[in-house]
Amino acid sequence: MSLKVGDIITFERSFSERDVELFSEISGDEGAHHKMPDEQGKLVVQGLLTATLPTKVGGDYNVMARNMNFEFLRPVFTGDTIICEVTIEKYEKQEKNRSSIRASFLCNNQHGKEVLKGEFSGVIL
Repeated sequence: MSLKVGDIITFERSFSERDVELFSEISGDEGAHHKMPDEQGKLVVQGLLTATLPTKVGGDYNVMARNMNFEFLRPVFTGDTIICEVTIEKYEKQEKNRSSIRASFLCNNQHGKEVLKGEFSGVIL
């Protein structure tokens, strides 16, 4: 899978109550808002669980991240569909068959509202 500056990679997923429960168990992030449904019966998805969207794209391209910056803009709820667009900002070949990469990302919910944005950089192994 070859990448170049300007490429946009899109990934989307919805988060279930089970996803939130499992992430709570693994991370210890067990705030009441992750365990008690709101008036619509939905849980708030942990921010770092939402942040797995751009990291999944990085994993698809074998990126070893060195820096990650996240800005959490609004809550994500169980049942929401989040669309993540990762834009390649820098891609340079290095020695030893490695490449350096820098990318920005923007995640929107199914209503087109921004929920998460940021950037990451690292090397492709």
